[in-house]
Amino acid sequence: MSLIKLTIKGISYSQTQSGAYALVLSEMEGTRTLPIIIGAFEAQSIAIALEKEIRPPRPLTHDLFKTFSDRFSITIKEVIIHKLVDGVFFSSLVCEREGVEETIDTRTSDAIAIAVRFQAPIYTYENILDKAGIYLKIEEELAINETTDLDNNTIDIEDFESNIVKSNFSDLSVPELNEQLDKAVEDENYELAAKIRDEISKRS
Repeated sequence: MSLIKLTIKGISYSQTQSGAYALVLSEMEGTRTLPIIIGAFEAQSIAIALEKEIRPPRPLTHDLFKTFSDRFSITIKEVIIHKLVDGVFFSSLVCEREGVEETIDTRTSDAIAIAVRFQAPIYTYENILDKAGIYLKIEEELAINETTDLDNNTIDIEDFESNIVKSNFSDLSVPELNEQLDKAVEDENYELAAKIRDEISKRS
């Protein structure tokens, strides 16, 4: 069965599950997207790895994994989302060290957080996209207005690119924004930090 390459499209706060996020993956050559429910910590970890410009004061768990792997010459070749059972996605990390390849079972959220740090490709199979994927409607604002039902929990995916953190910074000055940025990094709220940094960049 052939593999389908995916890319990270965005992260959206889940409106139906408190404290959860929907990680939206999109096939590279097609219009289907794959929404996966993940926890807040994993969402922050993925977001900070994607941003790259924001560095946490101390290494996150997935950063530690990357440092450990680099120290012992372990590379992550790819991540494969290979199974979907009762709304739960199962994934594997394909690792290599000194020419020896190993496959490790892992949670999908952890696998993707690690893949981003290694710049490793993410794949899934056609049957999983057929079962859980949704089609991206090409509209003027390229917004997703579809829903998918995983394990009887409906995930609303709307304007995910702007919904990572809902905050209004229009009333704050740049020095105040910088203070908020420092506090967000100190609190390890990296999604909020990314939003504040973007607001500061707009005013530069």
